[in-house]
Amino acid sequence: MFQPKPMTHLLIAAPKGQMTSVVTELYRHRVFHITDFVDQGKEGYEGVRIGTPLEGAGDLSTNLLKIRSLENVFQTSPETLFDVPKRPVESIRQAIERELPAIEAEVNDLTVKRSTAESRIRECEQRIAELRPFALVPLEMDLYRGYDSITAIAGTIGNDVTIDVPHEKYYAARKDGNFIVVFVEKQHVVEVERTLSDADFQSVTIPNETGSVQAAVDKYTADQTQAKAAFTEANGKISELKAKYADLLAACDEVLSGDVERAEAPLRFATTEEAFVIDGWVPADHIEPITAGLSQATGGSVYVTVDDGDVDATAIPVEYNNPSFAKPTELFMDVYARPRYNEIDPTLILAIMFPIFFGLIVGDVGYGIIFLILALLVRKMAMFKGEGGKNLIKILVGASISTIFFGILYSECLGYALPWHAVMFQRHLAIGADAAHATGPDAIPLLIMSVWFGIIYITVGRIFGMINHYRMDHAGKHRTKAIIGQFGWIAILWGLLILVWSFFSIEQMFGISGMMPDFTNSPVIVPGLSVSALAGLILLVLGCIFLAQENVLDLMEIPTIISHVLSFCRIAAVGLSSVAIAMVVNYLSFGMFIDPALANLDAVGVIMIIVGVLIFICGHALNVGLGLLGGGLHSIRLHYVEFFTKFYVGGGIKYNPFGLKRKFSEE
Repeated sequence: MFQPKPMTHLLIAAPKGQMTSVVTELYRHRVFHITDFVDQGKEGYEGVRIGTPLEGAGDLSTNLLKIRSLENVFQTSPETLFDVPKRPVESIRQAIERELPAIEAEVNDLTVKRSTAESRIRECEQRIAELRPFALVPLEMDLYRGYDSITAIAGTIGNDVTIDVPHEKYYAARKDGNFIVVFVEKQHVVEVERTLSDADFQSVTIPNETGSVQAAVDKYTADQTQAKAAFTEANGKISELKAKYADLLAACDEVLSGDVERAEAPLRFATTEEAFVIDGWVPADHIEPITAGLSQATGGSVYVTVDDGDVDATAIPVEYNNPSFAKPTELFMDVYARPRYNEIDPTLILAIMFPIFFGLIVGDVGYGIIFLILALLVRKMAMFKGEGGKNLIKILVGASISTIFFGILYSECLGYALPWHAVMFQRHLAIGADAAHATGPDAIPLLIMSVWFGIIYITVGRIFGMINHYRMDHAGKHRTKAIIGQFGWIAILWGLLILVWSFFSIEQMFGISGMMPDFTNSPVIVPGLSVSALAGLILLVLGCIFLAQENVLDLMEIPTIISHVLSFCRIAAVGLSSVAIAMVVNYLSFGMFIDPALANLDAVGVIMIIVGVLIFICGHALNVGLGLLGGGLHSIRLHYVEFFTKFYVGGGIKYNPFGLKRKFSEE
């Protein structure tokens, strides 16, 4: 459970004539993780080169590109489709051969029409935008050109100007820029342009149109309307084709992707003139089936051997090996980093403790039920139908159940107390009309419980660190120092704890019992130093020595022990803040609006009731969101930061078996 699935290194060798049979058989089993051959041209590999694709790979790739092009037009992909009935592979291949050309031709025709219409729409918009300023000038477009000695200048300008040469000027003030047109003799063009530039003049191109401006605008508007109709029609037909063929294209994509993967597999093999070798990994319990299958497929013309030689553990693919209830939590592990093959996999701990921390933080029956309803509702949404989305929903369901469970123990429902006393800790605050008679929350016991979680997590993390160093480091002085260093952290932590328990009675200080050891009454050796204090001091000193022997600078990090342990106090603090918000919302909605209004119901009272209900709904909706974020983020953060950093390296290669995981097709 704390180790990835055992992998075995296999080498497969066969004559080149058996390559297709071997590839097909490996693909059928879908358990062989291929290690790419990358040593071509290196010393010792003379005459060995990367293989070439199987026959037909080019045609398969071409067809796949056509399918992907159609999917791009339809704005769809296999990843966005769910709950699609599976089709027989043979019928899909027939569709690729018979239906694909017709679909491609029809879609390409519609795409051209849509693109043409879209281009025409943009062109008309541009022409209309160019013409609109000239509508302010009482001239037809023909009059702007055709002169031998006169030039027309048009553009936007900051303000009207005085021109000192003979000219004809039209000026119009506008909000989006004043517009000016000047007709001037060609010999004065430079002088006029200089005058205009002093007033922030920006020239515009005079449209090459005839007749009135309005007539030209009307013509382009009509063309634009016609182009929009053509665009809408083409888009509608494309949408109809999408509804008709999207499922088929996804199935074709799946089958062709598999065919291309098979055909291009030799690009990952080492080959010679006569033979080829495949290097890869299989789960240890699949060696016999895959060996027997290859032997049968090739008529015995294959050599399969288990390579027991030393292999860098970072090159071994990693497949999780967790019980079914922990598999959804692998999503969180992959977000952080997949474990290396030879290190401890903490997924099981995360799977158990994440919902517990979530429930301890939120701990409200009402909120737990709301979370559960949300999880059941959103699972029908497309974005949650993929593997990652489904895992996230399963995690939320587990967190919801934990929230309900701890809500029962806390006796909490939407900030109200349930009919029984809290079984674990009392978290209700002195808020509202009954504040004077309230006992307040068990804040200290909650904080002590949180601190114990921190102590246990830090200790276990360092123990895991010792184990990982033993497994992952090469034997020698460095490994010994690293293991002793990890033990040093544990010694420092427990040395500090024993010293605190020797000088301070936590139970007497806070009036609690049974939650912290009390060594204040241990035998005294000399005044100020008891047996327990001496033991704690010895542990502390030894821990510092063990830590320094690995790296003296690590002594500067000793304060982080305290900060990481105290970081777990967020379990109590965030939970109490959630209860406080819920109780304040209840007091505002009922204590200040609804209850007074019901006592003297009138028109104003009705309004107060409505306001109170809105405060209740909005306040608890906000708290639900905060609880979901706070409970989730803090629970995962305690594992990522306070726990994993003590032992976890990560960076393992994901186990990616050669073969097709069918979603739309079936043999």
